[in-house]
Amino acid sequence: MVQKYQSPVRVYKHPFELVMAAYEKRFPTCPQIPVFLGSEVLHESRSPDGALHVVERSCRLRVDAPRLLRKVAGVDHVVFVQKNILNWRERTLHIESHNETFASRVVVSENCSYTVHPENEDWTCFEQSASLDIRSFFGFESALEKIAMKQYTANVKRGKEVIEYYLHELISQGTSHLPRWTPAPVWEEDAHRQPQDHSSLESKAISGAPSPGPEGVSTEGDKLDADYIERCLGHLTPMQESCLIQLRHWLQETHKGKIPKDQHILRFLRARDFHLDKAREMLCQSLSWRKQHQVDLLLQTWRPPALLEEFYAGGWHYQDIDGRPLYILRLGQMDTKGLMKAVGEEALLQHVLSVNEEGQKRCEGNTRQFGRPISSWTCLLDLEGLSMRHLWRPGVKALLRMIEVVEDNYPETLGRLLIVRAPRVFPVLWTLISPFISENTRKKFLIYSGSDYQGPGGLVDYLDRDVIPDFLGGDSVCNVPEGGLVPKSLYQTEEEQEEADQLRQWSETYHSASVFRGAPHEVAVEILEGESVITWDFDILQGDMVFSLYHAKQMPKSSPQDPGPRTSGQLIDKGWVLGTDYSRVEAPLVCREGESIQGSHVTRWPGVYLLQWQVHSPLSSVACSLLGVDDVLTALHSPGPKCKLLYYCEVLASEDFRGSMSSLESCTSGFSQLSAATSSSSSSQSHRSSLVSR
Repeated sequence: MVQKYQSPVRVYKHPFELVMAAYEKRFPTCPQIPVFLGSEVLHESRSPDGALHVVERSCRLRVDAPRLLRKVAGVDHVVFVQKNILNWRERTLHIESHNETFASRVVVSENCSYTVHPENEDWTCFEQSASLDIRSFFGFESALEKIAMKQYTANVKRGKEVIEYYLHELISQGTSHLPRWTPAPVWEEDAHRQPQDHSSLESKAISGAPSPGPEGVSTEGDKLDADYIERCLGHLTPMQESCLIQLRHWLQETHKGKIPKDQHILRFLRARDFHLDKAREMLCQSLSWRKQHQVDLLLQTWRPPALLEEFYAGGWHYQDIDGRPLYILRLGQMDTKGLMKAVGEEALLQHVLSVNEEGQKRCEGNTRQFGRPISSWTCLLDLEGLSMRHLWRPGVKALLRMIEVVEDNYPETLGRLLIVRAPRVFPVLWTLISPFISENTRKKFLIYSGSDYQGPGGLVDYLDRDVIPDFLGGDSVCNVPEGGLVPKSLYQTEEEQEEADQLRQWSETYHSASVFRGAPHEVAVEILEGESVITWDFDILQGDMVFSLYHAKQMPKSSPQDPGPRTSGQLIDKGWVLGTDYSRVEAPLVCREGESIQGSHVTRWPGVYLLQWQVHSPLSSVACSLLGVDDVLTALHSPGPKCKLLYYCEVLASEDFRGSMSSLESCTSGFSQLSAATSSSSSSQSHRSSLVSR
């Protein structure tokens, strides 16, 4: 496996010329870096005007590894070749290096660059990226990988300190400014004698300069500054910084839509111990969930019912001693059964999600207010009054579902949970819910029974005395609702509860999508081998659409690499050509508002099948392909009507097709109760299209 490293942008608040003078002091030896044994110049050349200076060095590094590994390898030092391309005209230095020792077994490559700060020409930026590929190493591949990454990250930090050391040395010696490069006069006879040298050297330098690769960062505005990370995200090790930058860059390249904030990305990395692939998988699933349930709009759209505001005993209350927002929940005083029966499980879940969204917003505000990174909040859970009535089975089941949703989508947002006045029944509840809480989260729980929370070692260690609420003996008046029993007269009827449950089941199974002119909605389904059946069931809630099914041999680049159906806005690459890069396998079907459509397709080849819905227009009915540039520009300025649909798709083995909920035996959509009444012509049209698909 190839290990990669990508640094944030490190800024030296000194001019480029002074930083270059400090950099040159590292050669031929550098006492400040003990593993650097020395270097010698292999090749050096300059352009006639002195603007380009290319140096190739051989560098010897001491092997800092266990004696057994050094003995097996048979070396005490390794040799790297470093090529420096210094352009005084552009004020850039590009550095490439690779290993010569064990080059057939281990491949190490590194790219570094010093450039002028884009917003301050008297500052200098530094970036570096590296990759390590251990192909074979006498059976010690895993050990060598750990040693190499540990040593490299230690040298990364040391490298910046060394440059700063030599900068201070130069300044203390009276050198605080160096003049910028100016073209040297070139005599006419020299210009005629060596007309090719300058262009030849410059072209070699440019071709040798590192090009932005997968390890790099895409654009100037997308880069993360090391000072910003320290100030707004907290202290991270070099490898943790690298994981954050790589995951962030991957999202910028592949994710369509709003890119999560850096604090949000970092939470998922921490939840997976900075294992990049695991964090990426968890984050992608969460982003899909947020899009499906429109969570980004929750704080603007969610208004809790008046009954919930009166009887839900929870609310925000200042902050703890570390500056974390404090949320108080008086669970023991809350009638969980009554709330479930009065507002339903979905309303409670929406409210819990809004609390988590508000918590993230408050963390950002406290970060700005206190001038230090605050990424989590504290919850004070008062259990006085907790009894067996709180262990009502449907209520516990709903609680477990909420815990699962929060754990999956809001990791590392709980900084500390202070549980006070825990009664004897609490161990029973803890036994039920603890398996659903991650180990990292459980470590943040502090449990006090009786009056143990009072005095030293109690709440005063985590909350200022003027923040401790009055109902716990503190000085702060707490405005959190006191809860109480919900009157049975406010309970929902059985029919209302059944309808709410049915809506919840549909929302968990079906997906909603909005489609605009020029912006189709597409779902990618990957078929690996064998004959399979793709089935679909959708309702057109608003507008008229055209439904099409395409086949491609490869997954679109914009589609996240996760198992199962991929959902996005437009997945088909705009550069693809219909008939060459992908082909149509089902004739376009015009679907009118209010219709319910069911159908299937028996796959003939492996590859990727793309279900596409786009706004119906004369253009789409004729071409049903990708829109041209003019059409897209027109759509941006006059997006036209908005269409909505609810859909479900599933892949079945051909022998399992009959008996599926999407089987063609039935032409009644699962959404028929939600959408407008489906006409008989709609049913017959759906049936005919399904038969054609089969």
